[in-house]
Amino acid sequence: MEAFQREVRDTRTWETQYQMVMALAMCGHRPALGPIRELAQRPFRATMVYDALGDAIIRLSTPQDTAHSLRWCLEVGTPMLADGALRAVAMQRLPLDAATIDYVLDFLDPLDPHDCVRFWAAAAAAGWTGPRVREFLQGCAAGPRADVANAATSSLQGKYQTYYTF
Repeated sequence: MEAFQREVRDTRTWETQYQMVMALAMCGHRPALGPIRELAQRPFRATMVYDALGDAIIRLSTPQDTAHSLRWCLEVGTPMLADGALRAVAMQRLPLDAATIDYVLDFLDPLDPHDCVRFWAAAAAAGWTGPRVREFLQGCAAGPRADVANAATSSLQGKYQTYYTF
């Protein structure tokens, strides 16, 4: 954690920062959650760091706080932060309550069909239920992006795919 806090001062090392955030998250180092949330509100030229920060915020949140943390990541207004948070939900196959699913779908509704944030939501939706989820997935399956369409098609069948990140 100390090394990470030193590393984030140097904007040239964004790849190292990304990997360090992911390492803290994968290790389950919950004391890093506060500093990671603070960093998520800071400007980064390399937006990939936000992807790692969003992912880490979800992974380091307690199961009881997942919905709150996901909403927070969506509300910050940084697309890559939202993308990372939804990636963590999908990769961990986290269950979401109906109100949180509706919140996510409300967030996604105005986005362009080409928007990359739709991918991880479509992948996570394999475990979601309801007519609104089905409508979202059908729209994604018929959409212009092959990756989103494939994820949505699997989710419509209730099947999670296996995804790998770096």
